[in-house]
Amino acid sequence: MFDNKSILITGGTGSFGKRFITHLLEHYQPARLIVFSRDELKQFEMQQHFNAPCMRYFIGDVRDRERLVTAMKKVDYVVHAAALKQVPAAEYNPNECIKTNINGAQNVIDACIANNVRQVIALSTDKAANPVNLYGATKLASDKLFVAANNIAGADGPIFSVVRYGNVVGSRGSVVPFYRELMRQGKTSLPVTHEKMTRFWITLDEGVNFVIKNFARMQGGEIYVPKIPSIRILDLVEAMSGQREYELVGIRPGEKLHEVMVPEEMAHHSVEFEDHFVITPAIKFSGMSVNYSQNKLLEKGEWVTDQFEYHSGTNPHFLTVEELIELDKQTL
Repeated sequence: MFDNKSILITGGTGSFGKRFITHLLEHYQPARLIVFSRDELKQFEMQQHFNAPCMRYFIGDVRDRERLVTAMKKVDYVVHAAALKQVPAAEYNPNECIKTNINGAQNVIDACIANNVRQVIALSTDKAANPVNLYGATKLASDKLFVAANNIAGADGPIFSVVRYGNVVGSRGSVVPFYRELMRQGKTSLPVTHEKMTRFWITLDEGVNFVIKNFARMQGGEIYVPKIPSIRILDLVEAMSGQREYELVGIRPGEKLHEVMVPEEMAHHSVEFEDHFVITPAIKFSGMSVNYSQNKLLEKGEWVTDQFEYHSGTNPHFLTVEELIELDKQTL
């Protein structure tokens, strides 16, 4: 579906963006593949590796609506991956997080509508479900903006959907590279914020494939949630260090003990498919009637029960220490 098409990714120099671009270059022949981001050094470094004729690099910030409108001219598909994502940093710099994650989201929406982009997927996070930190709250607001954008765009405008998933193995700033660096420095006891902590776990390739598949599935307004395993933090410590010794440092500002991707409060809006869930819009779109229990790939789902919740601590699938060791080898 991306052959001879123009695709733009905001925050394209990040871990997801690099893997997404790698996948598109390996499996499709896009007319243009546009990296939109604000860091000129990261773009320069990226150009040394991604230099196919279709590649384009735009310096710009999602806070700048006019620059986004210019960058999206004749673009067919947009992935919105730009965000301020560090939970503690957001707690201490709330207004900066709001400017990028909420105001920036609206700017992306406006630019997509102004250029009549075909389809748009915004990346979300498990922290947006029942948020307790500012980062999660801004991503929840962003999710709401992208869902409601289908009403603003109308029947002939772009269609917008959201992909929500958990911790990405080995992504920049995440716990795995943090632990690796500590062990490289000779640390024998790894820091743990709480010994009972659990998290959803997904690889970069799984995240990229899920996003691409949902471009083919989407009808507009869905929040897509993949079925992925959970991990226990102490299992991760053992898998990476070979022992279960740890230093308890306490839960950081805004940090949860467990994460939720489909909260119970949204169960009556949620449909279960073979490998994912869909949270359907809580609002009705003017002039748009969609059967969300069957997608554009003709995959059929079933509505979940009213008490359903997709929770990292009660997830039926946990990775074992051995599976984490193997996954760690794959992401080196």
